Amino acid sequence: MKLEQVPTPAYVIDLAKLEANCRILQYVQEEAGCKVLLAQKAYSLYKTYPLISKYLSGTTASGLYETKLAREEFPGEVHVFAPAFKDADLDELLEITDHIVFNSERQLRKHGPRCRDAGISVGLRLNPQCSTQGDHALYDPCAPGSRFGVTSDKIPSDLLDLVDGLHFHTLCEQGADDLQTTLKAVEEQFGSYLHQVKWLNMGGGHHITREGYDVDLLISEIKRIRETYNLEIYIEPGEAIALNAGYLATEVLDIVENGMEILVLDASATCHMPDVLEMPYRPPLRNGFEAQEKAHTYRLSSNTCLTGDVIGDYSFENPVQIGDRLYFEDIAIYSFVKNNTFNGIGLPSLYLMDEQGDCSLVKAFGYQDFKGRLS
Repeated sequence: MKLEQVPTPAYVIDLAKLEANCRILQYVQEEAGCKVLLAQKAYSLYKTYPLISKYLSGTTASGLYETKLAREEFPGEVHVFAPAFKDADLDELLEITDHIVFNSERQLRKHGPRCRDAGISVGLRLNPQCSTQGDHALYDPCAPGSRFGVTSDKIPSDLLDLVDGLHFHTLCEQGADDLQTTLKAVEEQFGSYLHQVKWLNMGGGHHITREGYDVDLLISEIKRIRETYNLEIYIEPGEAIALNAGYLATEVLDIVENGMEILVLDASATCHMPDVLEMPYRPPLRNGFEAQEKAHTYRLSSNTCLTGDVIGDYSFENPVQIGDRLYFEDIAIYSFVKNNTFNGIGLPSLYLMDEQGDCSLVKAFGYQDFKGRLS
């Protein structure tokens, strides 16, 4: 089955592109002497974990369920961070995680000793108060009032007795220059501790596989920190693993006219690609252009009752017809990990596409998946 034959709506993962991304990350790992972990919050199609694990050192999780998935499906190290851990969750985490990072001194003192007794490497998240994101305020952990990490004035005096390593995560879809800026802030505020811990985790948000990303600068900065402070270095990219490695295939169900032509699709921003509305952003579309750039402009909307469930305005060289198929690109990340069945809208099927363009079904969803979440 080719992409054009896949029943819609469907997420389709391009395995060749996924592997190409992983090779770039493996190169960084080898040249910089660091360990690269998959951030599962962005991408967790575990059917592809055997492929990814050939290149990366492990995974990072945001709570108990992701940690369990990693331990069950991905060979390698398992790291976990959460703003706070429930006691019951920690009981299970003690059995399955290798590293645990706490968000506050209170959580560190409460849970840290038990974790160390269980042989888990313990870390504390730092907040260097260095915002570099610009347009992504929703995703800025260093924004004023952020709940993430400990600022330099709140570092406990006995920190080095409590932790094995330190962690920061400040980036979102950013380049190595922003990491360089962040590292300067980290060194200025926390440099005295870096000489005395075993590891430093530089978090995620590194858009390493994006065209034009300065991989050489990333490698040099990681090596500089590693050699200066004699540290083991981790990075936790999520998007970079599956960047440009997935499609959302959809069909035009109807065309409505109200001041402009509006395409009603069987895909939904709200249900199938929530970041379109949350971030917000306009996903790339195969053979689609900016509004008014080509002869025929349409608003792409969804089959839900939410008025604002609109994906964006696009233009096309030729008129779009009911029954035509459209393909949103770069939809492997933050899509099926966040989707939902609002309004009773079905979940897209999951497919893998090999190097020859042949697509195989991983999982199809139906009514029972909708009903099973309700009572």
